[in-house]
Amino acid sequence: MSLVDNNTATPPLTVAKFGGTSVADFTAMSRSAAIIKHSPDTRVVLISACSGVTNLLVELANGISEPDRRQQLLQRLGEIHYGVIKELRSSEPVSSAVNVLLDSVSTLAAQAAKQPNVKLTDQLVSHGELLSTHLFTQILKEMGVDATRFDIRDIMRTDSQFGKAIPQPEDIRQLATARLQPLLKNQVVVSQGFIGSDSQGETTTLGRGGSDYSAALVAEAVNATTLEIWTDVPGMYTTDPRIAPAAKPIKEISFSEASEMANFGAKILHPSTLVPAIRQQIPVFIGSSKEPEQGGTWIRESVNEAPLFRALALRCNQTMVTLTSLNMFHAYGFLAEVFRILAEHKISVDLITTSEVSVSLTLDQTDTGGGAPTLPEAAVEALDKLCRVDVEQGLCLVALIGNQMSSTKGSAKRVFNTLEDYNLRMICYGASPHNLCFLVKEQDARSVIQELHQNIFE
Repeated sequence: MSLVDNNTATPPLTVAKFGGTSVADFTAMSRSAAIIKHSPDTRVVLISACSGVTNLLVELANGISEPDRRQQLLQRLGEIHYGVIKELRSSEPVSSAVNVLLDSVSTLAAQAAKQPNVKLTDQLVSHGELLSTHLFTQILKEMGVDATRFDIRDIMRTDSQFGKAIPQPEDIRQLATARLQPLLKNQVVVSQGFIGSDSQGETTTLGRGGSDYSAALVAEAVNATTLEIWTDVPGMYTTDPRIAPAAKPIKEISFSEASEMANFGAKILHPSTLVPAIRQQIPVFIGSSKEPEQGGTWIRESVNEAPLFRALALRCNQTMVTLTSLNMFHAYGFLAEVFRILAEHKISVDLITTSEVSVSLTLDQTDTGGGAPTLPEAAVEALDKLCRVDVEQGLCLVALIGNQMSSTKGSAKRVFNTLEDYNLRMICYGASPHNLCFLVKEQDARSVIQELHQNIFE
């Protein structure tokens, strides 16, 4: 199957990324490999660890002193990968490589049991992708695809913030030109998402959403004309179908809209993924490796239709901080001091609203692993000297994504009339033409999404 962007000719170079569920076992890997076989433009493939493997490796990296439990996890790792190996026609070369990597995991896990640390965690966790790429490359070869495995750490240069390393795009481009580009002429290159290395050659990981992000960085570095993200759902929907079963698939969406959706909680795409694609205007396709025939969603700079309302996104585990002080009334410098304190404690702010004597803000949750972010005690103490600090959790952020919303008469009225029975907090509207967002209580979130979707999209 060769994906064709309707707005351009068939792209000469495609970078494809497959997530953990798309390479979960032999059957899933074979489906994904078939997609590549039938897409002659795909020259670079980045894959995640097999589904569930990263969680096992993280548990080992946290340090397990009990030998029996450690052995149990190591055995499970072996079962997952040998389950694929036993289905291969020629398993000898792959078995040897997998054994070496599993032995390495065992050694590192023993070290972590004595003294876990973030650097060791990155070394351990990287083995998931290193293992899966050996298996996937062999499956491609057995399908008749000329494929070669490539260690992404040779080009994915990052800084040394283990666990959430920041990629260096210029270094990546230079290294990719020298080491990766020459391999693309006659074969498919299979490599790893999520992992990289610093200038000292130490293994790093890119943090949450790192696999999609690294695929976009590679696409940028090799001047790809399409980036494909293959997952377990056929593209983006008007909202999460698990909340609103009548949610509709979105065939195409602009970079601006997709960025807003990703930022406000659409789990199918991490916000960082689109940054390299936007820089180089690379169209992004999202599809299901389980059902590629269903098509998916194209994300482009410009689209044929830009409706007033495009989709609803939901992001829970929100923390709202309200800072109140009479000194803020008709004063200058108050907000500057607030943000100086937040910056000093490396606190990233997401949304913000102000009144004459108070300011409310939500905390960015990029690196919380999905839980509600917290305000560090030292930051609270510093803010207490300036104002009263109230922290509230148990909230969800609802975002309505669309186009020209702030300049279209009546667009907000339709939303607020629908939700007149709910208490809406921190309404943010007008800063962007692409979204209207607000906080609601967690217990109301699903009902709010359902009612809004029914009145706007159904």
